[in-house]
Amino acid sequence: MKLAGAEASRYCAKPDPARAGLLIFGADTMRVALKRQEAIAALIDPQGEGEMRLTRIQASDLRKDPSLLADATRAVGFFPGPRVAFVEDATDGLTATIAEALQGWQKGDAQIVVAAGNLTGKSTLKTLFEKHLNAVCIGLYDDPPTRDEIEAELAKAGLTQISAEAMTDLTTLARALDPGDFRQTLEKIALYKYRDPNPLTPQEIHDLAPATIEAEVDDLLAAVADQNAKAIGPLMRRLEGQGVAPVTLCIGALRHFRALHVAVTDPGGISAGLMKARVFGPRRDAMQRQAGNWGMHKLESALSLLIETDMTLRSASRAPTMAVMERSLLRLAMMKR
Repeated sequence: MKLAGAEASRYCAKPDPARAGLLIFGADTMRVALKRQEAIAALIDPQGEGEMRLTRIQASDLRKDPSLLADATRAVGFFPGPRVAFVEDATDGLTATIAEALQGWQKGDAQIVVAAGNLTGKSTLKTLFEKHLNAVCIGLYDDPPTRDEIEAELAKAGLTQISAEAMTDLTTLARALDPGDFRQTLEKIALYKYRDPNPLTPQEIHDLAPATIEAEVDDLLAAVADQNAKAIGPLMRRLEGQGVAPVTLCIGALRHFRALHVAVTDPGGISAGLMKARVFGPRRDAMQRQAGNWGMHKLESALSLLIETDMTLRSASRAPTMAVMERSLLRLAMMKR
């Protein structure tokens, strides 16, 4: 049986113990690891691994000794309770071995959980679990966590009071971060809001989100868009000291002003345009103000200047590139006057 989307998420949170097997595969190893951890913990309880009710089998070991999986499913543990035989890093080469274990599975045996990397549409391992009457196949793709998944993750930590604006920002943040970083951010938020009855706010999300050099680049671009020319020099020196290349700044500026242009030209309004551009938190409020102040025609002029700057930076010109970039940003900051 094949599951996808919200149905797959619900199954991983509460797997059917009567099923013989579960396959979780995907190109993102972190997402696969997080989902199979969730499914295994739901099957054997958090204390199950400590009670030796989880048997881990590496794919390389199973290739050498195909009987390992069948033995693990039938083994009787010292502690009572459900058991799991987990096969890690499986490939199509193990399809026959896993098929034999599924065929011999009986009620009371350890459930077979298999984790694999990216499997093609013609994968024999994927086909085995999809067509098996008593097994489940879940493929994880590059889609970010859904709103329901984020709410469920925070609810596990006891955080249920979340404002609508904060949930929108979390959904946007999920698209910007890789699954591991986003999960760590959710854990940080849950710890920060522990026993706090007040709803989670966009400002708190902004403060707890991972701090990167990109945040400092955003500060520079905000100074440009807000016409704060005096702040540009010091911010440029700081970024230059951190090794940020002028081309990187130009690409960031193009992205920022394109997002503003999309916002002012979006039929649904500036807010809808910024949401499509994946802008969240206080930065969204600032960019909403910037978009209204600049207007469509000024933004088009700004984009033309940045494209010209980008071509200069990538050309054979001998002009100092950081000075070229700084001059362009100063011209942008003065353009509104």
